[in-house]
Amino acid sequence: MVELSPFFRLLNLRKLGLSDNVIQRLPPEVANFMQLVELDISRNDIPELPESIKFCRALEIADFSGNPLSRLPDGFTQLRTLAHLSLNDVSLQTLPNDIGKSLSFLVKLEQLDLGSNQLEVLPDTLGALPNLRELWLDRNQLSVLPPELGNLRRLVCLDVTENHVEELPTELSGLIALTDLLLTQNLLEVVPDSIGSMKQLSILKVDQNRLTHLTDCIGECENLTELVLTENLLQSLPRSLGKLKKLTNLNVDRNRLSGIPKELGVSSVCQPNVLSLRDTT
Repeated sequence: MVELSPFFRLLNLRKLGLSDNVIQRLPPEVANFMQLVELDISRNDIPELPESIKFCRALEIADFSGNPLSRLPDGFTQLRTLAHLSLNDVSLQTLPNDIGKSLSFLVKLEQLDLGSNQLEVLPDTLGALPNLRELWLDRNQLSVLPPELGNLRRLVCLDVTENHVEELPTELSGLIALTDLLLTQNLLEVVPDSIGSMKQLSILKVDQNRLTHLTDCIGECENLTELVLTENLLQSLPRSLGKLKKLTNLNVDRNRLSGIPKELGVSSVCQPNVLSLRDTT
């Protein structure tokens, strides 16, 4: 086990990395680090954070992943400079009751990783983070997404891989800056028409779902370069795919397709560099 007390005399410390140790407690003396910008205590055995962490007011990057955290301290809301927060793989089945309120105060937050937990519900206050650019929700137990996520106008990447989501809220059309939407291994039967509002979308992965058809509105995603629809129940593809001039990778392996639209032919404006149609009957 690492002895932490010597570190707390380094009052001008800006970066502290203590990952992959057997640390069971983060002492309240962490408050001494008023200049600390980056704190990495990932993959330890720390069950809670001290209230005094609120005095680390210069903190911009915090990685608490791989710890059995049960809650965030009330003082966490005072870390107003925090931009990157990793809480993945912290054994959460539900987010602590106060975490939604806590996160809503972190107005400079740009990246939030809640992946690899057992989360079933998300607080709607996630939609109140005006500067959030990356939201990682992969490998949880989510069946629904809060419609308030559509308020994240600066969000660039949304990862909901390996959950139980059955339907996407139409409010996600508000994600006007989104470039990466990762929905692999869910229970989706349709992609909503509102997908066409995501004009900046570049990568869309909806493989290993239950899609029976793909909306014509996909053709409005004019910046789409990669579309992965592997392992669904698709019997046909929309002709509007032919409008996607930037599409370079289209994967529809293991579906029930009887053919592809002529709009994807050699004379069309859409000519993917990779077109994969394996095992489609």
